[in-house]
Amino acid sequence: MSELIAGEGSCLCGEVHVSAKNISNSVGACHCGMCRKWGGGPLMAIDCGMNVSFKGEENISVYDSSAWADRGFCKKCGSHLFYRLKGNKQYIMSAGLFDNTDDFVFDHQVFIDKKPSFYEFSNKTENMTEAEVFEKYAGSS
Repeated sequence: MSELIAGEGSCLCGEVHVSAKNISNSVGACHCGMCRKWGGGPLMAIDCGMNVSFKGEENISVYDSSAWADRGFCKKCGSHLFYRLKGNKQYIMSAGLFDNTDDFVFDHQVFIDKKPSFYEFSNKTENMTEAEVFEKYAGSS
């Protein structure tokens, strides 16, 4: 079961620091084509809600990736920082940014029907197809 925790972290070069007050400890893998193209594999991410602050914001570049979300990355090292819903400014952030991941639990995968056959996770997770994701979250952004 997901619980809310606080998290601190940074990008690879350390120019962008992130502080999130109420993040979910629930890690998910997104297998959509955009996430896979963005990082070469699934995006391993956590829901950080809307209470997120950054130091080094001048080093963040934002790409308008779709009608409902944009993606942020560090201009200096290229680290993936976030997938942000435009409607409510909810941050879904790369799990690897955070310093202490001991409480993180990998428990769900989305766009499972878009996952290529060349990799497979052994964890037992809740899996959602593209259609199930859009049905569940349509209108919530």
